[in-house]
Amino acid sequence: MTTSPSTPDFGNHVPTEVVFGSGTLTTVGKTVARFGSRCLLVTGPKTGSTKSYLDRLTGYLESAGVAVAHFDGVIPNPTTDTMSAGAQMAVEHRADVILGVGGGSSMDAAKALAVEATHDGSCWDYLFYRDVAPTEKTLPVVAVSTTSGTGSQVTQVSVVTHTETRDKSALYNSLLFPRVAIVDPELMLSVPRHVTACTGFDTFTHAFESAIHVNTSVEIVSMAWEAIALVATHLPAALKDGADIEARTALAHADTLAGICIATVGVTLPHGIGMAIGGMYPHIAHGEALALNYPAFTRFTYASAVGPFARLGRLFNPELESVDDLAAAQRSCDELDQFLRDIGLWMGLEEKRVPEEELRALAQQCRVLPDYMNNPRIASEEEMLQLIQDCFRR
Repeated sequence: MTTSPSTPDFGNHVPTEVVFGSGTLTTVGKTVARFGSRCLLVTGPKTGSTKSYLDRLTGYLESAGVAVAHFDGVIPNPTTDTMSAGAQMAVEHRADVILGVGGGSSMDAAKALAVEATHDGSCWDYLFYRDVAPTEKTLPVVAVSTTSGTGSQVTQVSVVTHTETRDKSALYNSLLFPRVAIVDPELMLSVPRHVTACTGFDTFTHAFESAIHVNTSVEIVSMAWEAIALVATHLPAALKDGADIEARTALAHADTLAGICIATVGVTLPHGIGMAIGGMYPHIAHGEALALNYPAFTRFTYASAVGPFARLGRLFNPELESVDDLAAAQRSCDELDQFLRDIGLWMGLEEKRVPEEELRALAQQCRVLPDYMNNPRIASEEEMLQLIQDCFRR
């Protein structure tokens, strides 16, 4: 049977149950209890926004009869050392369920240590390109997102940085999908402005890259553009007033949509670059690593994906409806630059203290992960070096 062009083929498998809405944190105890009675809670340090909800969270768990041990050692760009420490605590607690609460780092850590706590060796032994994969012994994970950015609450990915080699890579397996994702926008009201900008832009990149991915589908394109529009409209509002619950809810919705998009098709060139930057220079937040390479990426790519880039330009600037698609696509680069300035993420590698003499090594690392192969235009070795050089100074 021939499929009509108006209904192209697509596939999708995102098995995570999503519980979305203000106040849904109250369901966490009963949710976790569905999967086990001994929980390892995985978070960042007990400070800042984590401190604001921690007592309530543990209270809900204990009221549901769940015994809790708390690993609060997660750091940005979590390392193999982090995972090993958390996995050891999971083993000592005899945990039968893992609860990751926080941004992408905490949720990714929860997934990785769910593997390491139940398998031989380190989580690093189970990266996506290894011959050995996680098994059904992997502990079930429940995720509670407290930022709107990584989409990790609905993906099968866990990003890890190897402590010694400065290599950032990922576990990728359907067993890593959280069983349940609780997305409560009220938890995001206290997220600092810069973190809001970084995570919000991460959501934008997930959506846009899944829309231009060489293996995208009509379903993903539809969800991606809904997420892009939500970020374009509501991220500036959340930065202006962090307590704007409407803006926070919209960004949480966008984050969840974009997470489903990347779980289905993946990301492209900027994420390969961003992962390399984060691995070699862990003081650079993931959203910052994306922001500093997007101006070079857009100018490298727009002519190979005129339709989506034209749509992006017109989203930011409706006056571009009066110009042809190629002109609108080219102008989208400037519009994106201005968006980065508006949200406080206009920066370069030099500003983030990356040594200029390491740019070639960084460019080589950018070609380790296969993400760049999913881009509408594939960067050669020399083109990748030029892209990195273009990211150096703003």
